[in-house]
Amino acid sequence: MDQPASTTGERAARAPLGVWLLAIRPRTLPAAASTVIIGTALAWYHGRASLGPALAALAIALLLQIASNLANDVYDDERGADTADRLGPTRVTSSGLLTPAQVKTGLVIVLALAFALGLYLAWVRGPLVLLIGIAAMIAAVAYTGGPYPLGYHGLGELFVFIFFGPTAVVGTYWVQTGTTNAAAWLMSVPIGLIITGVLVVNNLRDIEQDRAVGKRTIAVRIGARATRAEYVACIASAYMILIGAIVLGVVPVAAAVALLSAPLAYRTVRSVLALEGAPLNQALAATGQTGLAFSLLFAIGLALA
Repeated sequence: MDQPASTTGERAARAPLGVWLLAIRPRTLPAAASTVIIGTALAWYHGRASLGPALAALAIALLLQIASNLANDVYDDERGADTADRLGPTRVTSSGLLTPAQVKTGLVIVLALAFALGLYLAWVRGPLVLLIGIAAMIAAVAYTGGPYPLGYHGLGELFVFIFFGPTAVVGTYWVQTGTTNAAAWLMSVPIGLIITGVLVVNNLRDIEQDRAVGKRTIAVRIGARATRAEYVACIASAYMILIGAIVLGVVPVAAAVALLSAPLAYRTVRSVLALEGAPLNQALAATGQTGLAFSLLFAIGLALA
């Protein structure tokens, strides 16, 4: 559970590392890791896993998530979206713990590290990797930054699915194997949908605040009831696609071990349907945990196969 903003902020103010941890938001990182786990598990199952590219892909995924968090922190503040009524975790820029210049400097450093690792993957697999990586870097910043912030125009879910689904999973598989296949493409969809669900909960929680500041998320456009239905559709479809992949023989039957994450998903769905406002922070974190559990159990299933 998130601590009260004042308590968290006071502790962070006494410890610079704590301030940057607030900005980085470590609780969001499992979602980024889960996509790489899926892609690497499939590469290993097909006998083509490669440690160096796998670790580089993981590091890049985490760095891009951190970059997105930093960009959201500073650009939401610049656009006036972080008001005193904010229900999410403490934002370091709006709370004055870091200046906008400091956060932007941190953002540049994180993106530079991701780019450097991208150069390594380009050396391994070719220049196309770098182009995809640059697109992902732009998307991480453009959710709230730039002349046409994606999140402010209802495009957040689409781009989260694209970059946390097919781009991350198939990309991870490809940099290790040099090829793609049906299993990588199909299994990129369930994890992409679950991680998209994280953003859906975030936007459901912030629906009134976003509406007040003119942030036109999908939740603002369709309302709370339809947003809850959108969340249920994301989570339910993820598990249905996994079952379909098993039935069609795209992945082995042992991959059904991933279904053991379904009770966690069910409890989270119930929370999303019942809660509103700040209590949805728990459901948001639980959705990320569901994605991580799904991917780890999927990897275990492939190992058993």
